[in-house]
Amino acid sequence: MDDKQRSLLLESSSRFPPPPGAKLSYGTAGFRADALILQSTVFRVGILAALRSLKTQSVIGLMITASHNKVSDNGIKIADPCGGMLSQDWEPFADELANAPDPQTLLSLIIEFAKKEKISFDGAFSAEILLGRDTRPSGESLLEAAKQGINSIVGAVVHDMGILTTPQLHWMVRARNKGLKATEADYFGQLLSSFRCIMDLIPNERKINEIEDRLIVDGANGVGGEKLEAVKKMLSGLVIEVLNSGKEGGILNEGVGADFVQKEKVVPHGFGSNHEGIRCASLDGDADRLVYFSVPSNSSSKIDLVDGDKILSLFAVFIKEQLSILEGDMKGNNNYKARLGVVQTAYANGASTDYLKHLGLEVVFTPTGVKYLHTRAAQYDIGIYFEANGHGTILFSEHYLSWLEAKNNELSSISQGSELQTAALRLLAVSKLINQAVGDALSGLLLVEAILQHMGWSIHRWSELYQDLPSRQLKVKVVDRTAVVTANAETVVVRPPSLQEAINAEIAKYTRGRSFIRPSGTEDVIRVYAEASTQEEVDNLANSVAELVDQFLGGGSFP
Repeated sequence: MDDKQRSLLLESSSRFPPPPGAKLSYGTAGFRADALILQSTVFRVGILAALRSLKTQSVIGLMITASHNKVSDNGIKIADPCGGMLSQDWEPFADELANAPDPQTLLSLIIEFAKKEKISFDGAFSAEILLGRDTRPSGESLLEAAKQGINSIVGAVVHDMGILTTPQLHWMVRARNKGLKATEADYFGQLLSSFRCIMDLIPNERKINEIEDRLIVDGANGVGGEKLEAVKKMLSGLVIEVLNSGKEGGILNEGVGADFVQKEKVVPHGFGSNHEGIRCASLDGDADRLVYFSVPSNSSSKIDLVDGDKILSLFAVFIKEQLSILEGDMKGNNNYKARLGVVQTAYANGASTDYLKHLGLEVVFTPTGVKYLHTRAAQYDIGIYFEANGHGTILFSEHYLSWLEAKNNELSSISQGSELQTAALRLLAVSKLINQAVGDALSGLLLVEAILQHMGWSIHRWSELYQDLPSRQLKVKVVDRTAVVTANAETVVVRPPSLQEAINAEIAKYTRGRSFIRPSGTEDVIRVYAEASTQEEVDNLANSVAELVDQFLGGGSFP
């Protein structure tokens, strides 16, 4: 690093002193905090993104968003070259940068890290960053801080992509690094053409009646509602009505959005008895989560929730059907049995896991967090992951997509329009419609709608795939959450000794009982999850396990 680069870093960082007393940590969602204290952090993540670009010699993304958080919050996260999240190896350095107390310390950290990672500043490669933000009022000023951070690395290039959903930014980064065009128009074009392809391949006898084509969507008063308004103008075959698009003056994520709907299981603002029986969906604030619901008759606020577990199940049923068609023809040399895997966390409802296993699917578990789910799903030819909160996607391996393309070409020359070729075309269309970089509420919504049309299912038929087991979540305040150590995808307590045995004894008292505990990633609480055959039983089980946590760790409290 030459003197010019050192001087530029010292001078620019002096304009963004860290807020006194604040200590931030880079997690699954990047850095998040009250927007008023984020200027310094966002500036420094701009530097981090430029360094990441130099290291990988790829385009990197920066997204300014706080997803389902309240409107006064904001945050920033990095999209790696594949469109996924920042490599976990770089998270500790991100924390060090964000919390460096002064410009000289910051510079020393950068020099030391660049040396360790063999990052060159010789100008042979210029850092390139795609920058996006959601609709939060604080986004504009934070965007400027990010630009200044990026520009403090000599030669770095910033592309301001404007107001985007988080998944759009991730998609654009992935596309750019694959040598493809990556504008918003390209994103919409790929989604809509893939949706139309699947719709055109629906057997006539499965097409459901016209009234079912109507979908009401809660846009969370965020960027997703705004983008969905643009999509619906280009869409045919589906009538979408967007409520809470942000134009009506509603507040982002307040009484609206996928996080609110999934946790509270009540109708979002703007929905009511006039929507009884109609298929409804809800996006979160930055449109990376999606849940569905219907409003039952004679209910003023309660909903029938169709969460991420059931979205996963719908996708799995459809993909398994297409694979069964393809694998039914094992003649010739160009045949391949795809490995399909479903990835869940321990928070997935046990009824969903039982249903998926009953279908004959391979189901595996990871610790909580998209970074774990995504990595595990990528180990399959086709890997599907979803959390109950509505965040998830489908991953196709490059090897399998290459085989699928070749198989489609082979079939088109010998049996064009056959059932086999149609199955291949459907899978190829799914791989283009779904956002393989990250969970995407817009692409997920279009895929759900196409599959429901294909299956000939109403939301009520879909919801009846299985009956969720009653569940309960609690949290117990503790002095030190690190006292709890877990294993087996967070389902078994390793430390403190004997705590797991005590939990097992409680579980054994209840029909279909299941419970686990895990330390929070951000606060000194232990989270308790429980399931059982009735709500009364699950409430008792959850409270008993919470009491055990308090007994073993001491100094706690819980509801």
